[in-house]
Amino acid sequence: MPLFDAIPALLVLADGTTYRGWSFGSTGTTIGEVVFNTGITGYQEVLTDPSYCGQIVVFTYPELGNTGVNPDDEESEKPQVRGAIARNICNRPSNWRSTQSLPDYLHKHQIPGIYGIDTRALTRKIRVHGAMNGGISTEILDPGELLLRVQDAPNMNGLNLVKEVTTSTVYEWDQSTAPSWEFNSELLQPNKKQETFTVVVLDFGIKRNILRRLASYGCRIVVVPAHTSAAEILNYKPDGIFLSNGPGDPSAVSEGIETAKELLKSQKPMFGICMGHQIIGHALGAETFKLKFGHRGLNHPAGLKQKVEITSQNHSFAIEKDSVQTAEIEISHLNLNDSTVAGMRHKNLPIFSVQYHPEASPGPHDADYLFEKFVQAMHAARHSDKVEIS
Repeated sequence: MPLFDAIPALLVLADGTTYRGWSFGSTGTTIGEVVFNTGITGYQEVLTDPSYCGQIVVFTYPELGNTGVNPDDEESEKPQVRGAIARNICNRPSNWRSTQSLPDYLHKHQIPGIYGIDTRALTRKIRVHGAMNGGISTEILDPGELLLRVQDAPNMNGLNLVKEVTTSTVYEWDQSTAPSWEFNSELLQPNKKQETFTVVVLDFGIKRNILRRLASYGCRIVVVPAHTSAAEILNYKPDGIFLSNGPGDPSAVSEGIETAKELLKSQKPMFGICMGHQIIGHALGAETFKLKFGHRGLNHPAGLKQKVEITSQNHSFAIEKDSVQTAEIEISHLNLNDSTVAGMRHKNLPIFSVQYHPEASPGPHDADYLFEKFVQAMHAARHSDKVEIS
């Protein structure tokens, strides 16, 4: 049911499929790759996750905005999506943490959205035909005209979007200014009396909760732009190096791949998540490919050898399995839905990575132990011990 003063909006996919609905958020025209997320919570974290840069997100949960938005749940300083698609929108949120409605929040940041369409049919369309470019508009209501704009937009293959979301300056993450919440103190609250390790984070589009999790383990965190050289990174004398998540095609992030290759020579502990996992893979000689419609949700099973974690995932690309299994590299996790590579580790060096998001936000905390493993690897390197990364 549209609002009394709702503005008509049009969604057109690259194959010409048309959906008519109503505008929420900002008016105007936006073009991006249309993908779907199956989570029933966490829409604000999704909208502000830099990994969604360049994309229009379909939310499969039928109503969006019930809990409003608040500053604590932002994964970056603003929404990163190109647009949002929903079945129904709540304009009057009910939550004690809410400071603004979702439509007002998107309007403030000039992000267009469309609601009132059959999101189930749209999701099935993407599952069958794959993710494709699309456009939302309140000013171009002729499907043929909007289709021409969509077809002129670049494809996600070969697209380097990291430069749009990486930090422009070096900074230290100050945990004292960040919100903190620990729902399970035994699982998520490490011993604060442990050693302090310096971690340099190569920012391809970092989520704030990754920084929170590293900080909760007592790490001093220095975040650097994606174009930072290996020599500059090593000048900080890091105990460990972290490669973050990020948007776009990992094979196009040539500077990051070359930096990772040089960092491998240092033999310092390295941990990568999502884009960082793919960059490490390329640095080790692996290849990536684009998934048909990607993995985006909060309950994807990942594991190996009868060990299973329920994970939060958000990615369009994956590492080619046959390019990973070498004498030095082994697969540590598979996505148990489609057997794509979900994690890998170096057999001789303290280097490991996962395709999914152990920091969740939103999602389960099954994989939070990986941050502890990273800290253990830095401790082992400092004291010349040996630690098993499993």
